[in-house]
Amino acid sequence: MAPSVTHVSGTVTGSVEVRFTDSGVAVCRFRLTQTTTQWDAAAQQWRDGAPIRYVCTAWRDLARNATESLVDGVRVLVTGRVTEIRDNAVYLSVDDLGISLRQRIAYTETSLPSPAAAAPVSPTAPVASVAAPTTQRAAAGARGPAGQAGGPPAWWEQRRATGWHRTTARTPAGASSPNAGR
Repeated sequence: MAPSVTHVSGTVTGSVEVRFTDSGVAVCRFRLTQTTTQWDAAAQQWRDGAPIRYVCTAWRDLARNATESLVDGVRVLVTGRVTEIRDNAVYLSVDDLGISLRQRIAYTETSLPSPAAAAPVSPTAPVASVAAPTTQRAAAGARGPAGQAGGPPAWWEQRRATGWHRTTARTPAGASSPNAGR
């Protein structure tokens, strides 16, 4: 009989443990709690159901990445195979893992804006230093500072150069702008 593949959405509880086999293969283990919600028609509100506890095990690169990325309280989406059910918990061998974007923003290494993007832009003073790197990036085809990958795209720098306070929406004639009144 083939193992049962399941998809689980839950919250990491506790810290992630990582170990290495004698041959150097990374193995991590973390606990996950899934709490289902059910509509209570009599009370006209949602109620939490009984929590389902999972013990998840990941291997190799997934184990290394999970150890670096997961902390207590983070909501995750897990695809895995049920290996056993014991001690009031479901044991999963994790095939894939992702951070849930329902309650937070996640950045990848290539999507992080540069530290300069967080610098405040004065609405009265023009930003002259931004125009030169934009043309250098366009000429080099790179997206990052000094030709490194991971920097903001060209449109980000152009918007910073013109000032965030003067955003203009690209809407068809006659349609209302989503930024109107801001």
